[in-house]
Amino acid sequence: MTKLKRSKDRKVANLVTPNGKQASIANSFGLPAGKEFSCPSATSVCEKICYAGKLEKVFPSVRETITHNWDLLRNANQDEMYLLLSEMIAEFLGDCDRRNAEKLFRIHWDGDFFNEDYTLAWKRVILDYPEIKFWVYTRVANSALILKDISNLSLYFSTDSENSEIGKTLLKDEGIKLAYLAETFAIGKAHLAEIVKKTATRCPENNKALPLISTKGSACAVCRLCIDGKNSVLFSSSKK
Repeated sequence: MTKLKRSKDRKVANLVTPNGKQASIANSFGLPAGKEFSCPSATSVCEKICYAGKLEKVFPSVRETITHNWDLLRNANQDEMYLLLSEMIAEFLGDCDRRNAEKLFRIHWDGDFFNEDYTLAWKRVILDYPEIKFWVYTRVANSALILKDISNLSLYFSTDSENSEIGKTLLKDEGIKLAYLAETFAIGKAHLAEIVKKTATRCPENNKALPLISTKGSACAVCRLCIDGKNSVLFSSSKK
């Protein structure tokens, strides 16, 4: 099989099953996590708690999907990457049209932008499909700079205590919103206020104020904080 594989992620689903328990459409994309794979700017903080990396180990089918994607992309040139990604997104668009679903796509439920050509290939695809609302979190500063100010992309620089100075610069100089991770929401709020003098909103699903998925939709589709790029957002590894 020479096509990239999309994933169904209950938290980000753009359409859910009638019982509100599963995603109906695969509207996310993943690659293997870790510095040895697609995460060149991973910090020790994110490597320690990486939930996606844990899913890779627990579910063989998940590992197979993201490894398949990695094998197709890692040695491809930019044009080859673009064709693979474009074909995948075109199929997603067709699924949405057939199901009358909102066109929401999460880039990298697992993994990150592993080089500049890959980032540029995604930029071309995002610009090709203005009817789709994409959103992404990245720890790769150069990728964030390449992808900023695209109208149909909500972009967040994933930040923690280890790379906070980079996040501070990107927010202050480039207007790139932050997704700040700490052990608790209180610690994250205090540290973020200290480095950038800005407020951020707690992820309501991570804060246990919103279910992961329900008959009303997925947490992200209901909340829309990140989808619409409303504000910087706080995440807690302890969910407290």
